[in-house]
Amino acid sequence: MCQLLLGCTTMALVAHSAGFSATYGTYCMFVWCFCFAVTLVVFTLDVTRLHGCMPISWDNFTVAFAMLATLMYVTASVVYPVYFLRSECPSEGCEVRNYRIAVTVCSSVCCFAYGAEVFITRAKPGHVVGYMATMSGLLKVVQAFIACIIFGALANDSEYNRHIPTQYCVVVYSLCFAVTVVVVALTVSGRTSSLRFPFDRFVVIYTFLAVLLYLSAAVVWPIFSFDKKYGTPGRPEDCPRGKCPWDSKLVIAVFTSVNLVLYFTDLVYSQRIRFVSHSSA
Repeated sequence: MCQLLLGCTTMALVAHSAGFSATYGTYCMFVWCFCFAVTLVVFTLDVTRLHGCMPISWDNFTVAFAMLATLMYVTASVVYPVYFLRSECPSEGCEVRNYRIAVTVCSSVCCFAYGAEVFITRAKPGHVVGYMATMSGLLKVVQAFIACIIFGALANDSEYNRHIPTQYCVVVYSLCFAVTVVVVALTVSGRTSSLRFPFDRFVVIYTFLAVLLYLSAAVVWPIFSFDKKYGTPGRPEDCPRGKCPWDSKLVIAVFTSVNLVLYFTDLVYSQRIRFVSHSSA
């Protein structure tokens, strides 16, 4: 209910006077509308107990969505004030600035509401929960979200097609993203038990391969983007903000390293879970 109240308030403030424009504003509005709509559906199905009729693993779905909504709200709460909030009053007047401040506050508070749901429903020692509630499952959602940020930077004139090694990096991002989404989809749909191979072992092997692939991309991408022989070490002075290939390359390099750390953490945690389970048996 807190998520619905804050989400509705944020959308109302934006529609009333705060306003939005361009691609960044459209993305923020999409985040608020999408999260509100799905949260409303989840709340309705939960209250009416109709979620039992859904052909999905309800617990896995709700915690996966809560994690995704947290990440989406975090990005919207950062992007909106960066592009629409200024210390001085805009041409529309100081009232518009005040509404935009209120939007930023409501969106930021809603981050904590979704984050609190993830914290409450996450796996705890001694409790039997779905895979998505474990650290490994939550990391899968974060990994897919970070990959989407990388794809956005790739699409923003990143010049990745200038070198074959950078094209290889795009293949790495796409392959790991696709398999991660499949893992999440199979878990949420509750189809893992019907597979003809041990799903947990497959996830561990895939995570190990993803670590190796991202490690290679974390080395190759900076070399062919910032080395003097292939790219530009420093940011060009005549590069416009928001439309600079160098900025996109930097974003990709940073988030490649972030995802490498996430996959490595996922691998370590998965091995620890398998060791504890094997020892208990």
